[in-house]
Amino acid sequence: MQNEKERTGIGDKINDFVQKNRTGIFVAIGILAVAFLGFVAYYAISESVNRRDIAAVEDLNKKFIDLNELIEAGETSDEIEELLAELKDFGSKTKGFSGGKALSLAAQIYTYRKEWQPAKELWQEAARVGSKTYIGPIALFQAAAVSEEMEEYEEAIELYKQCIAHKFEFPAAPRAQLSIGRLYEKLEDYPSATESYRAVLSNWPQMDNWQNIARSRIIAIEVR
Repeated sequence: MQNEKERTGIGDKINDFVQKNRTGIFVAIGILAVAFLGFVAYYAISESVNRRDIAAVEDLNKKFIDLNELIEAGETSDEIEELLAELKDFGSKTKGFSGGKALSLAAQIYTYRKEWQPAKELWQEAARVGSKTYIGPIALFQAAAVSEEMEEYEEAIELYKQCIAHKFEFPAAPRAQLSIGRLYEKLEDYPSATESYRAVLSNWPQMDNWQNIARSRIIAIEVR
């Protein structure tokens, strides 16, 4: 009986609390409901936008493929210029994978033309826009390669480092690390070059080809 009275007393207290605070409780429940519905709506809209953007960038990619032979030859034409404008416009307005891919395609056009400055800027912008996707490290690697072509070795080193440190794993990371060592050699910073090559040995022990190159460069530095 005592337990039943205690439970009844607790129930009464809860009921009294609800009655006294029902307005606040209902408001809180309403806020939670609106927040949940807002989240569902946001997710649905986001998914719809993502699908639309992916479809749009794939259409642009098809145009790129159709013009690929001319693009790889570094040619210019009205069609290529029109595509270039579309890619840059789309990339400037679109976030994530789709925007990053569009900017990467534009960067490729400039790279094939050997117009290094706009190529580098677009690769870097593609890396920023696509930073939450695998496009991030790929674009940084390409930006570093273009910086090398411009003989901006210190900037190239920094870009390669960003590529390796990116949260998305980059399959060519050991190659980027070797490139850092090679560029330090160009700058005659042999201690840093040796350290870079040793990083290949310690971080990618299973990749024999890269290991052999790193060891050979360390020996070359030691006997120079």
